[in-house]
Amino acid sequence: MLLGAFPISSKNSSATSANKNGRCRFCFLCGGYVLFLVLGAAMFSAIEAPKIDVISQRVETFRNQFLDKHSCLNDDDLEEFLKAVITANDRGISPLRNATNEMNWSFGQALFFSSTVITTIGYGHVTPLSQTGKIFCMIYAAIGIPLTLVLLSAMVEKLLIPANWLLGKLNSRLGHLYQPFNIRVIHLAIVVILVVTLFFAIPTAVFSYLEPTWGILDAFYYCFISLTTIGLGDYIPGDGVSIDNRSLYKMLITAYLVLGLIAMMLVLTIFYDIPQLNLGQLFTESTLGETEKLRLSGNNTTCYSGPSGLYMPQRNEDTRRAVVRIRPHGGDDSPSPDEVPSSSSQSRDLRLP
Repeated sequence: MLLGAFPISSKNSSATSANKNGRCRFCFLCGGYVLFLVLGAAMFSAIEAPKIDVISQRVETFRNQFLDKHSCLNDDDLEEFLKAVITANDRGISPLRNATNEMNWSFGQALFFSSTVITTIGYGHVTPLSQTGKIFCMIYAAIGIPLTLVLLSAMVEKLLIPANWLLGKLNSRLGHLYQPFNIRVIHLAIVVILVVTLFFAIPTAVFSYLEPTWGILDAFYYCFISLTTIGLGDYIPGDGVSIDNRSLYKMLITAYLVLGLIAMMLVLTIFYDIPQLNLGQLFTESTLGETEKLRLSGNNTTCYSGPSGLYMPQRNEDTRRAVVRIRPHGGDDSPSPDEVPSSSSQSRDLRLP
């Protein structure tokens, strides 16, 4: 009786040790994340604060010179005028004489705004002004964001078909030369190169050509900030005074954003499909190879979810299935080719008398 208790105690000790290791890794992740935020804040402050100080001093100097040159104006009147100009500009009304742009709420502009809402990019340069518009925006986002996630996930599933075909071709051609992990990395690199070319390199060249004030770095910066759904809103295509057919231009950018998000989700899905590169498993799985969620649900099938929200079941190689076949007595006992068991440990026959 006592001898039988020792293995149970050892098993409990192993489980306790595994839980402690899991908690330590989770605490390390949280601490590292906070440290990463602090370091980012310190770096941004050190880099950008001097630039802001220079611009602020330049604006203050220009304002004082303007008041000295036009003595009929006082500071309060100039302040009210600047507020009106800034407010109008934020609402899509340019105060410049040669401005020919459409208003923010033309159809093309409204379509562009709708896409930034339901894709969670949210540039923030255009916002609803009326109370009715704000209420509708919340309702529209509550319905549109889940719908967008479903659409993007479905599109990624479709694109995984040619992506898996490419992986199969690589396996057939390079399987005798490289390990499966190396082939998966090559497959990921090919997909990344295609996505970078189609949705970063080419759009960067197009935006730098069409936008008069954008350089190469500015255009690439816009593509990266948009397709990663950061959406700072400091660069918005089509807001220049010399853009023709602005509404059509905005509609084309809307299509670019949706297709670009699909491409990004495809890359991330393929990336997380490589277990050796999925670092999230290090902090979410126990040493027994089960996530806490799956352990509580009683399901032993290992699953993981990529950024696209797609849950991909992974077969456990150690799982053995007992196949029970029932055959009529007295007939031909020779099995068909698809009934031949792969091994005696994995299947067995049961004959009825």
